[in-house]
Amino acid sequence: MTNRFWNTIWLAVLAMFVVAGCNRQNVQEADALAIGPDIERLSVKLEQANLALKAAGGIDAWVKTKTIEFDCVATFYQPDGTYYLTEQRYEVYPWSSSLRASGHEPQGRYLWQLSKGHFGALQGKSQYDGMRVGVDNGCIAEGILDIITAPVRLLDESVEFRPVAEPVRLEGQFYQPMKRVARPGVTSVPPLRDAVFYQRRGDGRVDMLLLGCEDAGGALIVRGYDYAEAVKGGVLFPTKIEVFKADSGGRVLHRMIQINAN
Repeated sequence: MTNRFWNTIWLAVLAMFVVAGCNRQNVQEADALAIGPDIERLSVKLEQANLALKAAGGIDAWVKTKTIEFDCVATFYQPDGTYYLTEQRYEVYPWSSSLRASGHEPQGRYLWQLSKGHFGALQGKSQYDGMRVGVDNGCIAEGILDIITAPVRLLDESVEFRPVAEPVRLEGQFYQPMKRVARPGVTSVPPLRDAVFYQRRGDGRVDMLLLGCEDAGGALIVRGYDYAEAVKGGVLFPTKIEVFKADSGGRVLHRMIQINAN
């Protein structure tokens, strides 16, 4: 009995040290993602990027922003009409093209990371048990990252943004669709997802995108609403985000996720 008691104590202490070690490593990795732009090489050559930056707080605010952090309530909608509510925390790193999402579920804590197109679970599982959203979380995470950091994505010199059609009218707003394509001679690893960014003609804000997801059997439509300052005097980000499943032609099939920042 005594030996069993002390074995239990030592196992508990060992677990505490393991958790503490993992937490320190996660903090160090997060610090490595929180970088700013290369000021000497930063240039706003694309007029669409200049308009998007102005609509979301201005280039000075974005240059100073290494991370955007917020807590939220996420609603996951099931095909049968039911839904699941959960609390999450997001850490978005505009200049390293990275995002972290964390939370607690009955099975334990999880921490997901998307960094330069690579998605994985740093802690816990990479998918919710019992959730049937029909899309890998990596594609969803990329859509959330892109809608929050759209002005910075338009500055990416490894890709081009080309108008793909005449302006379209959606819910009373005129938008200019811009397709993201890799520059000639540039190979993206992992492969670049097909994406169309929709920029409002009125104020330049990019608050909608169409993202190709092979695992979705079509695409995702991601929309941002209710823009507010991340911090006083800082950049503007969407405090409400909706993710819809769509077919390859961009027709909405059903809503999958809604995120409301606290």
